[in-house]
Amino acid sequence: MFKDIIQKLYETQNITDDEIKLLIDLPESEAAPLREAALKRRREYYGNDVFIRGLIEFSNYCKNNCYYCGIRAGNTQVERYHLTKDQILQCCDTGYTLGFRTFVLQGGEDLSYSDDDICDIVSSIKKAYPDCAVTLSIGEKSKETYQAYFDAGATRYLLRHETATPDHYAHLHPESMSLENRKQCLWNLKSIGFQVGAGFMVGSPGQTLDCLVADLRFLQELSPDMIGIGPFIPHAQTPFAHEPQGSLLRTLNLLSILRLMFPYVLLPSTTALGTIDPIGRELGLEAGANVVMPNLSPVDVRKFYALYDNKICMGDEAAQCIRCLGMRVKCVGFRIVEDIGNVRRSV
Repeated sequence: MFKDIIQKLYETQNITDDEIKLLIDLPESEAAPLREAALKRRREYYGNDVFIRGLIEFSNYCKNNCYYCGIRAGNTQVERYHLTKDQILQCCDTGYTLGFRTFVLQGGEDLSYSDDDICDIVSSIKKAYPDCAVTLSIGEKSKETYQAYFDAGATRYLLRHETATPDHYAHLHPESMSLENRKQCLWNLKSIGFQVGAGFMVGSPGQTLDCLVADLRFLQELSPDMIGIGPFIPHAQTPFAHEPQGSLLRTLNLLSILRLMFPYVLLPSTTALGTIDPIGRELGLEAGANVVMPNLSPVDVRKFYALYDNKICMGDEAAQCIRCLGMRVKCVGFRIVEDIGNVRRSV
């Protein structure tokens, strides 16, 4: 039965809600055909290439108070930092030398950076490295602000929707935040012309199979270029400190489902996967992922950008990290490429 469902998904990119639920909870003993189908589809679109994104976590200040996040505004125990424009450009310089051609500027919703500041940083990166892409991941903004970022040279934007179920969204976020606004931001980004990334945590508190099905259906509606998922991992200074972490198996099943539903998508194998399992990132690649995001942030601030506990690669210099990751990727039959790594909507 499972094989028939997998074949149907491979051929049509769609199955029923009940069939999705069966695949999400596919036991390890039955998961091999799902992985094989996802890997076959991934190779049709991207071969054995793995794209690298240089992650620059430039601020851990945030005005929001999301209940799962270690840098939430209500966490008074975290040491806060901002990177200057010069520090960000130095991270880019290091990354460029190591072969990175995409830089991802990620931070909390930090009000100390004006829209002009962000635009200046983006345009400076593009001027210095015109053959590189700049991705932003800095939360919910107005459409006018997103347009300004795009005009400055940012062409990609990551904004996980976190959950497409309103009640679940309210369970994870304070009343000041709304799923409706989150979704509208994603639609605004698409209308401007960004390559858009959405996604969700696997195993977040209160999540059900129906929530996950709703996530997949929303993604079908949105048709994003990138989808980022990873297991929920609790942080000690949050209301969810004692909640169980997300399942490795369910995350891998969902990665494979996503590859089959969205053959073209840029799909990261996340640091969170590597945090819950020593070979988690390798398993993610074997499940259909084709992107990894090594950290280019200065080593002395990485420990302060802790969205969850026990995050890996906090102390590695960028050169160490990319060498290590390159060997890991090679060991499972893939290769890191020096490429801007644009989405391939067709083969």
